[in-house]
Amino acid sequence: MTRKLITAAVLAATLGTQAAAGTLVAINTDIGQVVAAANNGMTLYTFRNDAPNQSNCYNDCAHAWPPFAAGAAAKPEGALGIIDRNDGTRQWALNGQPLYFWAGDSARGDATGDGVGGVWDVVRN
Repeated sequence: MTRKLITAAVLAATLGTQAAAGTLVAINTDIGQVVAAANNGMTLYTFRNDAPNQSNCYNDCAHAWPPFAAGAAAKPEGALGIIDRNDGTRQWALNGQPLYFWAGDSARGDATGDGVGGVWDVVRN
């Protein structure tokens, strides 16, 4: 499977919406510009073993790769959607790809999860 790349145009369109503007930001890292959560500035990742609009990361996987949780009041808009996880929580997804953090990242601008296990990809801007 090829890496999912989020183009600047897609991100700009997503960030141009009111709901997304408070959800995603572009940040600079050692590996280039990536997409991060606006609330904490942490880099976001996708999992190649997910299906469109469906997470396959639970239990130990979700401890290492915490889902980017969407609150009860969160609303999807444009490319930024919300999926229902089988554990009863909701998760942000970009173009149908569920979004995750990496427990190995400790500060804004960290992107150490890119390529882990050959199945985790940073969301690039």
